[in-house]
Amino acid sequence: MQICGNMKKILLITAIFVFLSSCSSKPSKDEVLLEEKIKRIENGLQPNLQINGDSVPNYRIEDRLKELGIPGVSIAVLNNGQLEWAKGYGFADLSENRLVTHETMFLAGSVSKPVAAFRAHQLAEEGIIHLDSNVNKYLSSWKVPDNEFTANQKVTTKRILNHTAGLTVWGFPGYDKGDTIPSLPEVLDGKGNTDAVRVYKEPGESWMYSGGGYTIMQLMITDIDKKSFPELMEKHVLNPLGMIFSTFENPLPEKYHSLAATGYREDGSEVEGKWPIYPEMAAAGLWTTPSELLRYVQEIQKVYQTQQNGLLKVQTVNKMLTSGMKNHGLGLVVNEHTFEHTGADEGFKANLVAWKEHPVAVVILVNSDNGSIMQEILLSIAKEYKLPGIEPMVRTLRIKSIEEREPLVGTYHFAQLGEANVTINEKGLQMEGAFAEEPIILLPETNTMYFDRENGIYFTFVVEDGTATEIRFLDFVGKKTG
Repeated sequence: MQICGNMKKILLITAIFVFLSSCSSKPSKDEVLLEEKIKRIENGLQPNLQINGDSVPNYRIEDRLKELGIPGVSIAVLNNGQLEWAKGYGFADLSENRLVTHETMFLAGSVSKPVAAFRAHQLAEEGIIHLDSNVNKYLSSWKVPDNEFTANQKVTTKRILNHTAGLTVWGFPGYDKGDTIPSLPEVLDGKGNTDAVRVYKEPGESWMYSGGGYTIMQLMITDIDKKSFPELMEKHVLNPLGMIFSTFENPLPEKYHSLAATGYREDGSEVEGKWPIYPEMAAAGLWTTPSELLRYVQEIQKVYQTQQNGLLKVQTVNKMLTSGMKNHGLGLVVNEHTFEHTGADEGFKANLVAWKEHPVAVVILVNSDNGSIMQEILLSIAKEYKLPGIEPMVRTLRIKSIEEREPLVGTYHFAQLGEANVTINEKGLQMEGAFAEEPIILLPETNTMYFDRENGIYFTFVVEDGTATEIRFLDFVGKKTG
């Protein structure tokens, strides 16, 4: 009887433990509400380009990944100044059947630039450099060659940070596994896989994006401290920010390989060696996760919104977030409501957006050359959190007769892009040329203004005496030749 009684007690205690455990594991009201919020975002993706009068579809994130041929995406959201949620979708590596998680590491592309800029601002605060001084003052292993454009104005760190230094080489293609990786001076002298980085117009005159400039800044930082860039960034920036699972090391050390996403082309093929190698680390070489990048954002946002010193001083952050030419601040793009940066490496795309007046930020990373889903996710998040400054691109289609379209048909020559032929299409026009892998379908909004059916970019025709003489889109001008 004693054994039976003990057994009953054990069973009763076990039952109570199971009951209490089940109660303790029951999600709280806040957890349920957050899960519902995430579900609405996941199921509420909409196309960035929306045409007035057309119904707007809603996509599920998993379905959209498949439709667009994007293997995986990772998302993290900061709310009220804290990480609220982070989640991965799809595959980090298709051949290994390895899923994306919140710990999966991605190449951040040009989002590396604002993180690298953090160190330059630290050096300025410490009085080691002056942002308005000639960078050659701090470079020892290589110098920016002087020419006719530097006679009166010099390349400075400030001008590098906001892309007004007049430097060439906007971006870098990276290197494959097994390639000979050039040194930074070799890269800057054109002995790698890009042209030499040189001053091609007077510094300060105008804006032109230059990854080459950030590569000069990388060399400046290493010349000053006489240590490797990844080591310096880990010690002075990544670790203080709490980005302990991020690295600028290129090639990526083997200890990270099991966490690294494989990069994919738009056609679904793997990047050679699974991911590229970037000796131009400040411009394009950061490996990280969305949650880790939010630690950088959290620091900048906190200093800006509280106007209290943090790892950087208030004065420094205020200057960083002052919009200049082409909305560029000193390391970040600064818009009316947000500060942000995008990135594109071979096989990877990145998007970082933080709100100036709201303690909210988003980082989205994908392992594909096709990053179109990122804007769709961002639209869904902005709608759910009721955030300003993120709106779909809305265009109005106004059907034009063939007679109205006929004067726009012809061959146009673009100095930078080559020739393009414009012909009549079912509802608009069709453009084909060396700069477009696939025909561009243009739909009419006015008699002379058309938009790209895929991305909404406007193409404006200049018409004189009833016929087009040129076509303009973005910063390009094509003269009609036939």
